[in-house]
Amino acid sequence: MITRHEAYPELAKALEMKNLFFKREDLHPYGSHKGRSIPVMIDIYMSQGIMNFAISSSGNAALAAAFHIEKLNQERATPEEKIRLDILVGQHIATKKLRKLEQFKNQYINITMHDRPLQTLFTKTKDQTIKGLRQSTDDLSLLGYSALAEELMEIPNLQAVFIGTSSGTTAQALAEYFESKGQKIEVHIVQTSSCHPISDAFVDDQLLDEQSIADAIVDHASIRKDTVVKLLEKNGGSGWVVSNEQIVAAQVITKKHTQVDISTNSALSVAGLMQGVYTGKAWTGSVVCMICGD
Repeated sequence: MITRHEAYPELAKALEMKNLFFKREDLHPYGSHKGRSIPVMIDIYMSQGIMNFAISSSGNAALAAAFHIEKLNQERATPEEKIRLDILVGQHIATKKLRKLEQFKNQYINITMHDRPLQTLFTKTKDQTIKGLRQSTDDLSLLGYSALAEELMEIPNLQAVFIGTSSGTTAQALAEYFESKGQKIEVHIVQTSSCHPISDAFVDDQLLDEQSIADAIVDHASIRKDTVVKLLEKNGGSGWVVSNEQIVAAQVITKKHTQVDISTNSALSVAGLMQGVYTGKAWTGSVVCMICGD
């Protein structure tokens, strides 16, 4: 097991639930749940002879790529064997995440800031020797989350998983894996008041489009939307939209009953669960909130 899952009976009681677990992906060696997928993508493309990568990221995916490529480069003796990574970040990247990324900057891992990083990625990857790492469009990104799904299924009587969602890649991967194993486990996605294209299929959003304090939810294109919505409808899951006030409330109640400090992005799962409970959702078994990292 890569990351642990922790039971919190006091928080469960406060939310009038039976069993509540946190899946601590924030403790993943690569910093977040993106460490499940990005390294697998890199390894597969390297097996095809690709040695140059580029990624446009709000932080966590780029961090996972940087961790993995630094690790691989430490195992390679000559410059010709080294792998190269260009990390393209936006002007509004969180300072904390930028500082983390800058720790990896060296002659093989480059970090640059752009007004339109995704468009820059498209231009850069016209060079056929450079592979763009895009979870939102590349189905190889689904493969790495099988191990996460396996770990989640070790939780007794698992009935639902709540996860903060941008592109929907993780939600799709988990839902497809559970279905392939004949398990009807609800997958609930949680998005923010400033980015909620997938959740719009499930809620009549009355929230103001405020700038969310959870800055990792950025995928407005939502290429996976139709697939994710169909999967969630089939397994009984749903989509939720949460405000800044609800995110902060989730952080406060989590700290009070677990003594765990969670980031605003990780608090999305708890805020979504709270919405579910308050609107009448109930489970007789276990529910998991994905604590995904910064």
